[in-house]
Formats: sequence, C-alpha cells, structure tokens
Amino acid sequence: MQIRRSKLVGVLCLILPALAFADGTRTWEQSKFEELIKGTPDSIAIDSTGGLELAPAFKPVATTPSTYLWSIASDLRGNLYAAAGSPARVYRITPDGKSTVILEPHELQVQALVVDKSGAIFAATNPDGKIYKIEHRNSVTKRESESQNTSSGPDWTSSVFSDPDSKYIWALAFDKDENLYAATGDPGEILRFTPQGKSSVFFKSDEANIRVLAFDAKGNLIAGSDGSGLIYRIAPNGEAFVLYSAPKKEITALAIAKDGSIYAAGDGEKHGAASSTTAGSMAISAATPGAGSQGSSTASGSAQPAVINLTAGVPGGSEIYRIAPNGAPARVWSSHEDLVYALAFNKEGCLLAGTGNRGHIFAINSPDQYTDLLKASASQVTGFSAGPEGGLYVSTSNLGKVFLLSAEPASQGSYQSDVFDARIFSRWGRAEFRGSGNVELFARSGNVDNPDRNWSAWKKVDLAKDALIPAPAARFVQWKAVLYSDGHAPQVESVALNYLPENVPPEFDEVTVQVGVRYQALPKAVGSDPSQQHFDVAPPVNHDKDSIGVKWIVHDDNDDQMVYSVYYRGDGQTRWLLLKDDLTDKFYSFDASLLPDGGYSIKVVASDAPSHSPGEALTAERESSRFEVDTTPPRIENLAASADGETIHVKFAAADGFSPIKRAEYSVDAGDWQYIEPVGQISDSKTESYDFRAGIPADPPSPVKPVEKTSSGNQIEHVVVVRVYDRYDNMSSAKTVIRGK
Repeated sequence: MQIRRSKLVGVLCLILPALAFADGTRTWEQSKFEELIKGTPDSIAIDSTGGLELAPAFKPVATTPSTYLWSIASDLRGNLYAAAGSPARVYRITPDGKSTVILEPHELQVQALVVDKSGAIFAATNPDGKIYKIEHRNSVTKRESESQNTSSGPDWTSSVFSDPDSKYIWALAFDKDENLYAATGDPGEILRFTPQGKSSVFFKSDEANIRVLAFDAKGNLIAGSDGSGLIYRIAPNGEAFVLYSAPKKEITALAIAKDGSIYAAGDGEKHGAASSTTAGSMAISAATPGAGSQGSSTASGSAQPAVINLTAGVPGGSEIYRIAPNGAPARVWSSHEDLVYALAFNKEGCLLAGTGNRGHIFAINSPDQYTDLLKASASQVTGFSAGPEGGLYVSTSNLGKVFLLSAEPASQGSYQSDVFDARIFSRWGRAEFRGSGNVELFARSGNVDNPDRNWSAWKKVDLAKDALIPAPAARFVQWKAVLYSDGHAPQVESVALNYLPENVPPEFDEVTVQVGVRYQALPKAVGSDPSQQHFDVAPPVNHDKDSIGVKWIVHDDNDDQMVYSVYYRGDGQTRWLLLKDDLTDKFYSFDASLLPDGGYSIKVVASDAPSHSPGEALTAERESSRFEVDTTPPRIENLAASADGETIHVKFAAADGFSPIKRAEYSVDAGDWQYIEPVGQISDSKTESYDFRAGIPADPPSPVKPVEKTSSGNQIEHVVVVRVYDRYDNMSSAKTVIRGK
C-alpha cells in the first residue's frame, strides 16, 4: 500500500492491529487527488497532493432572474452590485440578500461595472454598448434625474455617461484619482474618462480586443488582450510595454498580489485561431467571458438576442501565469477541463480561481499545487468582490446567483466516496484511516451500482475500537467521512477498506486445438506476477506438421493466479490421460507422434490453487472439439506398368489405415507430375484403385544424347513413379521400370 508523505502537523495515525484475513484479502484505498475527485464533497476541499479538509463556508446570498452574471462590485456600505445578461440588468443586493433592479438598458447585457468612492455605479453594456452612470436619487439634482433609453428603479436614476464608437466594452477600472478606464473591442483600445466626463484614448493596441484591466500599486494599468494573449503594463503617461505574450489566445482574468506579482489567466488555442473582432471567447455569445465564438448583433434598440452558450468549451483549456516583480513569467496552474473566468485573493493572500464549466473554485497554493476548494450550484464562477469580515462575494452564471465565500472554514462538511465495485460478492473487514481532528467514518454496501436502490443504511465505523466495517457482505461498497471543526482543523489523508471476495471457480471461454501448429513460449519478466496480468498475449505460432497446439481462454473473477493441466482421450476411450500439468501459460504444444492415428479430444483443467490455502482451491475444466491425428502415410500396393504400343498401362492400389485417400499423381521419366483419378473417379475412401494409360515421352532432342538401346537393339527403359496423399497430406511414393519400343 502506498501512503503519501503527510503534509499535516501532528497527524493522528490510527494503527490497527493485524487481522488474520484468509489468503486473498484485498484492499481498496483512496488518498490521491485523482481518486478523491470522483467522490461527492459537501463543504469539503480536495488537495491536489491528496487528502480532504473543510472548505470555507459558502452560502447563497441571492438568486436573480438573469441567467448570466458577468461582473460584481461592492460599495463602502457592503452593498453588492451585479452586471447581468438575459435579461440585461444591474442588480443591487443588500447585505441581507434583498435584490433590487436599478438599471434595465436596451442592450443585450450589462458586461462590467465599478463603484466610485461616492457610491455611483458605472455599468458598461454590449454590444454597441454604452457606459451608464447610476446614482441614488437623493444624491443627484432634478436636472440629472432622468436619462433616455433606460429604466431604473424608483430610488435610482441613470444617465448615459459615454457612448463610444467601440462595439464592445469588456472591463472598467478606476485609478486612485477616480479616472475611469474602459477596455474595448473593435477596436482594441483603452479609453480614459476624467471625473468630469472628459474622454480620451489612453492606449491603442493592434489587438482585436482589450479584455481585462487592473491597477498595480504604482499606478500602472495592467491590461490583457484577446488575439495574441498579450499582457501589457501601461504607465500613467500612456507608455506601454508588453510584459508577456502568453501561450494562450485570450487573457480572461487579472489579479495583482501584494508583492507586485501579476497573475493572469489565459485560454484558447493561440496558433491557427482567428484573431478578429469576433473574438474567440467573448462573453456576449460564448462560453464564458472567455469561451466560444461571437454571435451576431445589431444596433442598440433593434438588437436581437444573441445565442449565448456558456456550456461550450475552449480547445486547450486554461492556464494561470505569474509574472514576478522582476518581470519573469511562469505557469502556476493548468487544466484541460476547467476554464478560468475570475481571479482574486482571499484574506490570507491565497490566489483563488473561479472556473467553469463545472462551477469550481480553486485555491492556487504554489506552482502546480492547488486545492479544489468547492463547487457552486451553477456552471460558471464569473466574478469575485470584497465581502464582509474578510470574505468574498462570488457571482455565477447558469444560474445567475451570488454567494458569500467566508474567510473561515465551514463548521461541518461531509464527503462521499465513489462507489467501489469489488466485482464479486465480498465480506468487509477493517477500515484503515489516516487523518487528524474530529472525523467520523461511515460505510454502506449493496448489490446494485446505484446506492439509492435499496442499499444498507450508513453505519458508523468505530475507529477507536476495532474499525470493523459494519456493512453486510455485498458486491459494492462506499464510505463517507464527516469532518467537524471544533478548534482543530480536521483532515483526512487516506481511507482504505479491506475485503475478502467470495472465491469463485475460473471460467473457460474456449479451448482450441490445431494440428500442424507449435506455439512458442513467451519470455517472462523477472518478478512478474501472473495474477496481475489482465490480458492475454497471443503466443508466436510456428507451422509444424509434426506438432499439435492447444490454446485456451480462461478468466477468474477473483484475479487469482492459475495453473493448468492438459489431458487427452481417444475415440471410444473412457479415461483421460495426462499430457502435461503445472502449466502457467495458456497454451501447450506437443509432438503429434505421441498419439496413434485416430480421433481425440483435449481437456484443460484450470485451478486457482496458487492463490488459496490447501483445500480451498477451485477448479474448472473445458473439453475441446474432436480432432483427428494422422501421421502415417498411405500404402501403395500392386504397382504394375507395361508398354502397350505408344502408351504405358499402369495399375496400382492405395490404402490408408485411418483417413481417405485425397489424391494421386504420376510421372514418367522424371516428367511433370500429372493428376490421376481413381477408378470410380471420386476419391473418398481409405482404399482406392487406379487404372490409367500414359503417353510415352518422345526421344529428347539433340544435343541430349538418347538413352542407349538394349542388346536386342529395339527397346528402351521407362521409369514410372506414382505418389498418393491422404486427407492429412501424408504422402508415399513407389516406382516401376518398364521396357517399351
């Protein structure tokens, strides 16, 4: 059993006394991230190095009628504002969760918003968007109280702060002097607005879109683009410098750490992807504020709803990069399944990543080490904003909700493992637990793979006593851990369940016999365990007419190591005779000459004895189909030949002790072989007679010297050769010499 090195301080390790399990006891252990991620956590975080701990408290604050929340921001009084789409609205959510609509523009959606020091809200809409300024009626004069083409709540008024030429407005940000900056697309620019509303182009890029904005402690504006995945640092005087060209196409989120490090998330394939104003991952029409393809739209006031598909993925997944204060970039996190939509820091300064399309929040602890913190009841986590008591507000899409992520862990959390299939009816032994703090362990079992279909009830495992698993014997099992916060952070490092499968006999799928085949043994790796080999490797085959090859397919649901014995029995016999035992390969070859000509069957017996105590082993056997062995050639009898004018008259008989005669051939004076039919023409008997005439070859042409004549002077010799084959291609031949004219 592999146990990862503990990262806990003061780990409580429950050392269990040895249990005298019978041979064949198995252990199901879960400790690694890829194992634990298959389970169902509730207020439980899963560390990428393995182990479980309590997640921060995460509670719903508000659920909106809008499907998508793209951006959130809070004011100094703790009120939260949410930019939404489908329908396009700005919501004001008070600390007690009361939600009010304060803006309903005619554009398709509200993409971004920020709140200034006075409490005024600035909201950007898409497409062909505008920037609206929303204020409480008590803070504006009657002259400023109405705006055109908008609808506000009874206590709020809105006005068009700016109507730029840009088609898209993706992000808004304030500098320390309350100048407002807007990231735009088509063209990819950054606009600056003074508190008095005077606008100017602060930065103009050659990218299709500027997607995200953030200010560092020195007042530099950090911007991320779509198209080439560039991260800019733009000084207050507008001088720009590319800090990093990311491997991804689009920068979807930014966060600035206290030490000046810049964290940026990127997604989308950079090479071969089109870079245009229909950016590959625009929030208005696709997967996230960064995943999909831009939908079509018309001018404000006559726009038709675009098809918004937040479930679509981006090829290549997401990555998070850290640009150190000295400018050195490094990748700190990546995922093929999760796309990053938002970045923020928690109270302890740990980087959090809001993702989709599974709605997870990850805490990035160090390069490639992270914690799967929690899963929201929505598909995408799209934004973070400062919340009360060091917590963070979290916005989601599909559905459009707002949650509060606390700075403190939940008081209680539970985790249900995935369902383990022992594949065979099994008895459960003891649980082995490694962890610390107040943790309770439970188990249940059943004989169907769905726990909701009449499984046993959850029963507590007494870790302080014998740790026996109080679940009835069954095929499937599951464990649950409940963690309690009582002043000490509870953690689970690993849980292992011991079990003993009911021994079942091996099962044969087939036994095949091939005459004329020899299987070549395969080399075995030193120290290999045949019981751990879950697939059969076909042995090399050599064609050898003097051999017989036997091969079988057998499996054992216990994955036991097996040995085999091979027997044979001839037609009419009642007793099986042993050919070979103690075989570990699933094939065997032997010389065909060991068996007299006749019909036979092979039986293979499989035993799981190597994996069980004496007396507890089980066997199975399987017979092959009948096969025939014939290694004896036929006989040629009564061969006679005579010259008859210009022909040779030949007679002979062929006989075989077991199989029918297949064919016969002749040759005169070493000429080509010629096929001959038996008397009666059909060759289907163990004895056949042949009677045929063959032409006498002409004298060979010069310069070959003719055969000398005999002393009589008028005769020459002719050699007649015949050969016959039985059904198994055993062959015999004979010859005779005649004299002809």
